[in-house]
Amino acid sequence: MAKILVVDDEKNILNTMKAILQDEGHTVYTVEKGNDAVQFIKSNECDVVFLDVWLPDIDGLEVLQRIKQIKQDVAVIMISGHGSIDIAVKSTRFGAYDFLEKPPSIERVITSLNNALEQIQLKRENILLKKNIAMEDEMIGNSPSMQEVKRIIDTAASTNARVFITGENGTGKELVARAIYRKSKRSDKPFIKVNCAAIPDELIESELFGHEKGSFTGAVARRLGKFELADKGTIFLDEICDMSPSAQAKVLRVLQEQQFERVGGNDVITVDVRVIAATNVDVKEAIEQGRFREDLYYRLNVIPIYVPPLSERREDIPLLVDYFLEKFAREHGLGIKQMDDSAMD
Repeated sequence: MAKILVVDDEKNILNTMKAILQDEGHTVYTVEKGNDAVQFIKSNECDVVFLDVWLPDIDGLEVLQRIKQIKQDVAVIMISGHGSIDIAVKSTRFGAYDFLEKPPSIERVITSLNNALEQIQLKRENILLKKNIAMEDEMIGNSPSMQEVKRIIDTAASTNARVFITGENGTGKELVARAIYRKSKRSDKPFIKVNCAAIPDELIESELFGHEKGSFTGAVARRLGKFELADKGTIFLDEICDMSPSAQAKVLRVLQEQQFERVGGNDVITVDVRVIAATNVDVKEAIEQGRFREDLYYRLNVIPIYVPPLSERREDIPLLVDYFLEKFAREHGLGIKQMDDSAMD
C-alpha cells in the first residue's frame, strides 16, 4: 500500500481525505502548511501528495515545485476550491499529475490515486531497468546471424519505425525489444510489455486501452490501458498473433490514427507510442488461417527481425556456456568453473 501526504488548511478536507484513503488501505499523513509539507518530503518516504493550491504560508504551486526538486518520482495531485484553467495549466507544467476541484468525490479521489500509483510503478520499473546490465551485453553471440540481429537493432533504435520480431520460444525476442528501447530516443519514457497470450480474450481490450467505470462487471473505477500508460514511450506486444480479432482491429486503428477510446467510453484518447511486436508462430500461416490480420501485419512489419535458435548458430554455444557459468558463479559466490570439452560435443 502507498504512503500518502495530504496538505490542506481546512480540517474537514483533511479528515475526509484521510478517511477515504485509509479505507483503501493506505498509510496517510496530514499537514496544514506548505513548509511542513516540504520538510515532510525531505525526511520521509512518500508516494503521492494531495496538495491544496491555497495555503496559509506558501502558495501551493511553489510547494509543488519544491517537492519536485526534492523527489522527482512523487506524484502530486493538486486540489482547489477556487480552481481556474490557468492554475490547472500551471500545475501540469510544474509537474502535477492531476487537478481536483473541491470537494472531490470519493470516486474521483480513488481513480486519480490509482492511476497515479500505476504510473509511479512504471517509472520505478524503468529506473530499475536502466540500472540493470545493458541488454546488449545479454545478447551473446558472434555468429553471422547474431551480428545481423545486432546490426538491425542499431538501425531500428535510430528510428521510430515499428518492429516485428519473430523467432522460437527462448530465442531472446524480449531482449531484442528491450535493446531497441534502451538505445532509442524514447529510453527515458516508459517501456510497457504486454503478453497477449496470457490475457483472456474478454479482458485484452481493457488491458490495452483501459476502461470507464461501469463498462463491465467488476469495472468499479476508470482504469488507464497500456497504450495510454506507454504514451511517449514504447509498447512491446509479445505473442501478438494470440490477440483477439476485435483487439487486433483496435490496435490497427491506433497504428493508423494514434487514437482510441477506452472500453465503455466516448472520449478519444490520442497517444504517441512506438510499437514493437513479437510472435513465435508462422505469421503467414496465421494470416492464411484467418487468425491474424494481414493489414495489421504489414503495418507492424516495417523493420523485421528474425532471432535464430541455437540450432542455427551452434558456434555461439561456447560463448553462452562461458557467460552463464560466470554469471551463476558470481551470483552464488563461487569460483568460476570450466566446462569439459567433451560436454560441448
